Amino acid sequence: MLRVLAVDDEKPLLEELLYLLRSDPRIRSAEGASDATEALRRITVALEAGPDGADGIDVVFLDIHMAGLTGLDIARLLAGFARPPLIVFVTAHEGFAVQAFDLKAVDYVLKPVRPQRLAEAVRRACAQLGQPGDVSPTAAGSAPAPLTAPAAHAGSGAPLLPRPAAPAAVADRAAEQIAVELGGVTRFVAIADIAYVEAQGDYARLHTDEGSHLVRIALSTLEERWAARGFVRIHRRHLVALARIDELRLEAGTTSVRVGSAELQVSRRHARELRDLLMRHATG
Repeated sequence: MLRVLAVDDEKPLLEELLYLLRSDPRIRSAEGASDATEALRRITVALEAGPDGADGIDVVFLDIHMAGLTGLDIARLLAGFARPPLIVFVTAHEGFAVQAFDLKAVDYVLKPVRPQRLAEAVRRACAQLGQPGDVSPTAAGSAPAPLTAPAAHAGSGAPLLPRPAAPAAVADRAAEQIAVELGGVTRFVAIADIAYVEAQGDYARLHTDEGSHLVRIALSTLEERWAARGFVRIHRRHLVALARIDELRLEAGTTSVRVGSAELQVSRRHARELRDLLMRHATG
């Protein structure tokens, strides 16, 4: 099984890449580095420890455009070592493929990363290291099978197709959901299932009981859209569904809330308003 390091200076994209890598059964461990300096430090430690060391790295999934040293610069530095880790470039730019393969890259994966494409890069890395690379399509992150049309009535020559929903019904359903994309697959998450939202730069991470989803929407936009649905701002980084707050804690002059297993800080400017809202909510 592979030990991998993913390097990307855009935190939301790094987290998505790590999510996909950790979902692959051929990956033993996947750690992240958000800049070239941190990446080189970790790789140096791994090389000094040797391939069987606790900090060993088999493959580096490397972005190209980063502040400071680029991914190509890192690959050139690693080429000087006797037994460097394999390199898979993960980038939004097509124009560096020739340079990447001149540096003996195992693969060149374009963003947005599709699970199937990343699974193929993992397979190639496994093959180069002499490890088993085959995995079931489901485990490798394949897209769900398409829905089939219902069976035809006996004696009918054509399958029955579902009747299109009325425009008002479609609009109502769209208002109750938010579209999220992961590796080129679009899913629809019910807003009622979202416990809280976390700001991550220009993105927002939606937290549900089943996991989290990244969307490219500013937290302030969601705050405005979802105010009527009971979402309240408690901090510059967090928007919370009022009905999902389990506890309000006041300790040493600070306020926090527990939402499921998460404890979130409440800023001073929002603390009083939140207490009032919770009291009103509790009394109906």
